Amino acid sequence: MSRHRVARTLVYTHRWLGIGLGVVFVLWFASGLVMVYARMPVLDPAERLAALSPIDFASVRVAPGVAGTGTSQFTLTTFAGRPVYRTVTAGVRQTIFADTGEVLAPLTGADAILAAIPFVERATIRHDARLEDADQWTFSVRSRMPLYRLAVDDAEGTRLYVAQNGGEVVMKTTASGRRWGYLGAVIHWIYFTPLRRQSALWANIVILISIAGTVAALAALMRRHHYAGLIFGLSTITWIFSGLLSMDPWDWSPSTAPTPAQRDAVSSGPLNPADVSLPALRKALAAFGVATPREIELIRFRGHHYLRASTGLVAIDEEAQGPYEMFDADDMLAAAQDAMPGVPIEGVYWMDEYDPYYYSRSGQLNLPVLRVRFGDPQRTWLYLDPRHGAIVRKEEKLSRLNRWLYHGLHSLDFPFLYYRRPLWDLVVIVLSLGGIVLSTTTMWAAYRRVRRGMRYWSA
Repeated sequence: MSRHRVARTLVYTHRWLGIGLGVVFVLWFASGLVMVYARMPVLDPAERLAALSPIDFASVRVAPGVAGTGTSQFTLTTFAGRPVYRTVTAGVRQTIFADTGEVLAPLTGADAILAAIPFVERATIRHDARLEDADQWTFSVRSRMPLYRLAVDDAEGTRLYVAQNGGEVVMKTTASGRRWGYLGAVIHWIYFTPLRRQSALWANIVILISIAGTVAALAALMRRHHYAGLIFGLSTITWIFSGLLSMDPWDWSPSTAPTPAQRDAVSSGPLNPADVSLPALRKALAAFGVATPREIELIRFRGHHYLRASTGLVAIDEEAQGPYEMFDADDMLAAAQDAMPGVPIEGVYWMDEYDPYYYSRSGQLNLPVLRVRFGDPQRTWLYLDPRHGAIVRKEEKLSRLNRWLYHGLHSLDFPFLYYRRPLWDLVVIVLSLGGIVLSTTTMWAAYRRVRRGMRYWSA
């Protein structure tokens, strides 16, 4: 193909993709700016915990074995002031009263209102709807359906979502949060409810638009539009391409979650509440002292069961002491070796600060963590949290590459920049405004082209 024909093909490719995608690009950049400061509404974990009543240990009269076998999650907490066991078994959730052993029946709308009262102050709650499938704000808790949506008569326009099965408040939104959520994440992620309910269709549409957008940006060859492209074209290309990678097309990047085999190796067997007798449980609970937790998780680490709360850890099948803050360093290293048996260790490092792969700008991830580097073909790194006795992150060669190509290019999460605000904000804002200018000039060129075409066909 001649150089002239190649150039002509690039021009027409850019022109017609720009006509189709110009509006999408403008909306992506504008909504991305909103997302710098406002994300999708969530229920703050601290608020959820604060709404629970402290556990009355004396009221716990039923052994954990009432939950049965095959339990993957087991938590002691409260519901309506009474102690309950919340369990997950083969994906099925149950709430069992720890004072009687009865299973909590599915809630009515009136029950849901009673469950939500601790989350409001001096306001009226009314039943708004019962949801069989997610609405705009509950896709992240879709597995908890059906939900009751409750409207709170307060100045913030609060809505609470209560799981019919289990009685937990799982989501909270406000009028302001919903408004900014629409302008930011909903537009940016094309997260419109009818489309998002079709998960596969939604993912394919985002992937195809991102691919087309990347091609259009690469093919940019226009005058006034070209000048903006010279300045902001590279950031536009990298943002659209990295947005494509956020969908993990064709499953090219391995998960950063540990494998089931690795989790089982660290725990040395499945969680088994039946191994915990009622006297042993009550003795361990007493070790928490006067700082009564509101939620306590039963965990298994290296073949032993422990209770874990925000105040620390207590061993069940050993002499109950504590609570102590975290597991021993030698035990954590041994757990890492159990997770990768026979694989040589190339590096061990206790992290008191985040590294480029295990990090949080808001500081929500626990520290310290143990990072262990292995000499397997995938160059695996495991991050282990001594407060939880668990692997909290797994990195491999491809996932580390994806971290830079996706988070680095899309969120500008480069260490020299993302901890330096407002410098990071300034860079993101300037590049986003440049992308809007670039996309707007595409729309202007597209408008002129379409207008000429309409004049030609009407002549």
